[in-house]
Amino acid sequence: MSSLVGKQGPRYRHTAEDGAAYETIAVEKLTPIIGAEITGVDLGRLVSDDSRSNRQMDEIHRALAENLVIFFRDQHITPQQHLAFGRKFGELHFHPAAPHEDEDPALMKIYADKNSPRANGEGWHSDVSCDLEPPMGSILYIKQCPPRGGDTLFANMYAAYEALSDRMKAYLDGLTALHDGEPIYRGLYANYGVADRPSYPNAEHPVVRTHPVTGRKALYVNRGFTRHINGIPRDESDAMLAYLYQHAENPLFQCRFRWTENAIAFWDNRCTQHRAMWDYWPHTRSGTRVTVKGERPV
Repeated sequence: MSSLVGKQGPRYRHTAEDGAAYETIAVEKLTPIIGAEITGVDLGRLVSDDSRSNRQMDEIHRALAENLVIFFRDQHITPQQHLAFGRKFGELHFHPAAPHEDEDPALMKIYADKNSPRANGEGWHSDVSCDLEPPMGSILYIKQCPPRGGDTLFANMYAAYEALSDRMKAYLDGLTALHDGEPIYRGLYANYGVADRPSYPNAEHPVVRTHPVTGRKALYVNRGFTRHINGIPRDESDAMLAYLYQHAENPLFQCRFRWTENAIAFWDNRCTQHRAMWDYWPHTRSGTRVTVKGERPV
């Protein structure tokens, strides 16, 4: 039985607040807790500077804040439009290890086929949380997807934090953890011919961070990059992280997106984790990702 349910009902009870109606886009929630599909927008045209695009952009900002991850289908954008859309949200982030498309280091290559030794994002993680200033958000554009499978799961870290007991919240308050890219990135992209760098980033971040836009607290540890909690014995850290990982990955906090060709997902790394399913071998999945710089977690 899930630790979040019992004879008194679920321990986490989410109440979705209905805000003002959207005027320039349509927003269809995937679940009450996380995720929404956005329609009524052409992202290729949106990167222009006309007044309607500005209004739509404001509403997309709002939809992302309210839903944590948003999805757009049937988008036909060029690499330059993909980059331009990302720049609407801030300066772009360069991945410390992954290969990129063309000559632009901000356009990360996403590719897996029958000959690949691995696929991007197979485990639960928040993108490049090992950076001193981890990415604010990631914008993934899938141009080729398998006929079945290849879904991506997303989890709400506000909800994961809020579902913790008050005693656990008090224990975690003020703790930091080490996030380290070295064990993940070294040799990871050798199949693409990418040479390893002398070193990869690592950083200490709060176990619970406060979102700079919403002011809400979110759990901020993940299996991919978090190595240990600072200031406590290692066995205690291992046990605590094992619990927090299992808790954060509870299906109650999740939505699942089924990709179609030319679909886009845009998620906020500051309050979500995600996991890509590699259940489509021997088929091919490919696209590009643009990542927006963030700030140092507090």
